[in-house]
Amino acid sequence: MSTATKTPIQLHDLTVTFLLDEVDTAGAATVFEIRVPAGAFVPPPHSHDGFEETVYVLEGVFTFLVDGVAHELSAGQAGFVGRGQVHSFDNTSDTDGVFLSVATPGIFRPDYFHEIAGVLSASPDGPPDIGALFGVMARHGLTPAIPGAPVTS
Repeated sequence: MSTATKTPIQLHDLTVTFLLDEVDTAGAATVFEIRVPAGAFVPPPHSHDGFEETVYVLEGVFTFLVDGVAHELSAGQAGFVGRGQVHSFDNTSDTDGVFLSVATPGIFRPDYFHEIAGVLSASPDGPPDIGALFGVMARHGLTPAIPGAPVTS
């Protein structure tokens, strides 16, 4: 049984819903669904050293860029991002898309997305505070891979 709240977390156009949290899996994994409208703002390229990420596309077509290699995935296809690999994703279709993400071990939790939502909601009519976004990423073990981003260890 799942103890995850299953309350959607809104990140502008993206919606993240946790299906299993670290309690459900005894720390082995967290599982969440991400709904991504066509043309939506997506996270910047980044890596994470504390967990792997496996994605499974449920609807739409996504391009996942992993260490500079593009992987186009459509419904029914899966991809893997290892620790330390720089990656990003984009909904490359003209329809909304949905994918599941499984983070192993289960250290990537909803509080990351709640903090990101707070940064995004602080500037509803303009671009988000990049420094604040990078700060949240660093606190949760993500390293942005774009010029000017802070380096974490």
